Amino acid sequence: MKKIFTLATLILCLALTTTAWAESSVTRIKDIAKVQGVRSNQLMGYGLVVGLPGTGDSDDTWQMIQSTVSLLRNFGITVNSADLDSDNVAAVMVTATLPPFVREGDTIDVVVSSMGDADSIQGGVLLQTPLRAANGDVYAVAQGSVSTGGFVAGRGNNRAQRNFPTAGSIPNGAIVERTLEDDLGRNGQISLSLASSDFTTAARITNAINAAYGNVAHAANPGRIDIAIPGYYRANVVQFVASIEDLPVVPDNIAKVVVNERTGTIVMGGNVHVDECAITQGGLSIRINRTESGEQPAPYSYGTSMVIKNTDINAREERSSSVVLPATTSVSDVIGALNAVGASPRDCISILQAMKAAGAIHAVLEIV
Repeated sequence: MKKIFTLATLILCLALTTTAWAESSVTRIKDIAKVQGVRSNQLMGYGLVVGLPGTGDSDDTWQMIQSTVSLLRNFGITVNSADLDSDNVAAVMVTATLPPFVREGDTIDVVVSSMGDADSIQGGVLLQTPLRAANGDVYAVAQGSVSTGGFVAGRGNNRAQRNFPTAGSIPNGAIVERTLEDDLGRNGQISLSLASSDFTTAARITNAINAAYGNVAHAANPGRIDIAIPGYYRANVVQFVASIEDLPVVPDNIAKVVVNERTGTIVMGGNVHVDECAITQGGLSIRINRTESGEQPAPYSYGTSMVIKNTDINAREERSSSVVLPATTSVSDVIGALNAVGASPRDCISILQAMKAAGAIHAVLEIV
């Protein structure tokens, strides 16, 4: 059965719309799956940045005052918080990512961000700050000079700013104090986690591994594949994982059409098919012109001048063009049809939505 969609004022699709086809191709297992347990961990800590040229927190920032008093007390110096007036100190939050398989003594980068009302932390020095994981354990300690890559010059309305001087980084600014336990292959088994869970892709990965190493792989679910490490690889798990990651496989993707309404970009999977349908272009142009004219009263009369508003309406229907798509049409035929009717980016989206609503297109339509 044919389905007809009529859209008004369709113009130029190919010149204004970027269209791409996403087709499955041979790829490595490494690019679509990862070994479970090989993951990073987030660290966070609270500290103080000192040595600022009067750009630190104000006296109203109570966390900086309390932290400074506590820090000095640890060094045997007693200070009354009411007497503390130091704008060269800023309270900051320090964050870092602990990569997998790091050892004690390794260094990692940290990000330092002001949490008070400091104008800039450029040029300051972060004092020793413990970095904790979600479980509360300390895994690294940060310290060093902060680099923001920005600045603030002037005051009030005569102020120039570049980037964000209230946040900076310290390359290799944290020393790892505790190693995460890694049990990769310790029980004679590893598991692969798919980036996108899919039954077909999981089955293909399982078949590829079993074809290379025997019946060692089993798909526990669409997102996880359990692999028994062969005996001759027990002493060299890294080499076994590397060889698995290099195996070629063809991932399977669901039929999907992704449309970016802001840029007019349309990305369609190569497995998108549509039923037999007809797309008709019809343009109805309506123009409304408004003009004003004056009308004067007769001589020696008691009338007054008046302004007359005239409205002229013209309607014109343009000749429509129609393209018929046969059943099981591929994505290239869909784009060719849209180009044939001269659809604009917004009209392309309307056509796809209408086709999806009528059940003519067999794909997931996602608009971003």
